[in-house]
Amino acid sequence: MSLAVAFQMDPIESINIDTDSSFMMALEAQRRGHRLFHYHPRDLSLTGNRLTARVRALTVERRRGAHYTLGEAQSVPLTEMDVVLMRQDPPFDMAYITATHLLEHIQPEVLVLNDPKSVRNAPEKLFVTHFPDLMPPTLITSDKQAILDFRAEYRDIIVKPLFGNGGAGVFHLKPDDENLGSLLELFTQLYREPVIVQKYLPEIRRGDKRIILIDGEPAGAVSRLPQEGEARANFHAGGSAQKTDLTEREREICAAIGPTLRDQGLVFVGIDVIGDYLTEINVTSPTGIQEINRLNGAQLEVTLWDAIEARRG
Repeated sequence: MSLAVAFQMDPIESINIDTDSSFMMALEAQRRGHRLFHYHPRDLSLTGNRLTARVRALTVERRRGAHYTLGEAQSVPLTEMDVVLMRQDPPFDMAYITATHLLEHIQPEVLVLNDPKSVRNAPEKLFVTHFPDLMPPTLITSDKQAILDFRAEYRDIIVKPLFGNGGAGVFHLKPDDENLGSLLELFTQLYREPVIVQKYLPEIRRGDKRIILIDGEPAGAVSRLPQEGEARANFHAGGSAQKTDLTEREREICAAIGPTLRDQGLVFVGIDVIGDYLTEINVTSPTGIQEINRLNGAQLEVTLWDAIEARRG
């Protein structure tokens, strides 16, 4: 089975081939004989109900400085593709949301993953609130008094932007920290959305865990350890990777959310777990394949493409 596969993603020349999950997905798709194409969300055009993209044929290889070749740009109806992979990085802003609306025009003729409607309805820090028994005490609000009351109850808290990513804008406020008021003023200037406030989980000092689920099933995990003096374990924030296995509690979390992910067409998902708590469900452009592969001798991209091909039929 040879499929036409389009990667909707950021510029291919800027990726890090040692860490990028989209690169691994492209390598495996190419190994299976699929034809690859690349375009950026800005290359989409909708005329009536006809969605086109200015695509370039893509080939990839694991060679630093020469990891890709692109053909000439050509405008084609995206219905000529068998699979479209939404792989552009956040921020999850109106441009991202608009792209999900546009891609709905080619469904179900084309398999779009993750499903754009589900991506739109599942922002990382909001989707997790549908599983309240799995998450730490959490408040989402613009109400300063509500935040002060939450802090009075839990004392040690985390404050972060609702639609941030990569650990950006995450603040740990200890009980004696006097900066909460100034921080909320800053967030009000930078963001129109509410903020998210959570009880601080001291287990983060031992790292958090990124677990990859493929079609609702756990496929692998990596522990992310924060740098000394840092409350964020994200790789973008300097966190380091360490080999790990799933605990019984983490398997319970995966079992609880897996059916919902599968039913909503969220085939490639990365969840974040701190201690016994689920903190985020990442559906926009999950990462972690290469780190898990290196530490565990796995091939998550093979499992992922098996699931994609099964869905495509």
